[in-house]
Amino acid sequence: RMAGVDHIHAGTVVGKLEGDPLMIKGFYNTLLAGETEINLPQGLFFAQNWASLRKVVPVASGGIHAGQMHQLLDYLGDDVVLQFGGGTIGHPDGIQAGATANRVALESMVMARNEGRDFVAEGPQILRDAAKTCGPLQTALDLWKDISFNYTSTDTADFVETPTANV
Repeated sequence: RMAGVDHIHAGTVVGKLEGDPLMIKGFYNTLLAGETEINLPQGLFFAQNWASLRKVVPVASGGIHAGQMHQLLDYLGDDVVLQFGGGTIGHPDGIQAGATANRVALESMVMARNEGRDFVAEGPQILRDAAKTCGPLQTALDLWKDISFNYTSTDTADFVETPTANV
């Protein structure tokens, strides 16, 4: 914000650029909220009022694909730029098919969420149902079904709460 950027890579959680889900949430909150409160597990060590400084749009990328859409929406929300590099360009039927697969996956999750469904738990089924009427999504799900990056995060908030006197 203070450097004047309008977007920045802020973590992905489920892609190949690992990150602790709580820390990533803290990064996103810092970029999007006008004010943040202390939240040690999220790495927010002090309250901050950003006054009139503009928000920064968080960007997620690095090994993400249509089959992870329910996780991406859950962890990152929908106020984010999702950069599907290989998840678009690597589609066997071409870039347009890759883009279509990603868009249909996103729209399916948003629609399920807005209907009050548990899109995280039902995510794989929601994607399979959407793929019945979208060939590019079915191809993407078949291609990347076994691709996952299961890392133990090395970037967690290291904090020890210490009592302080109220002055």
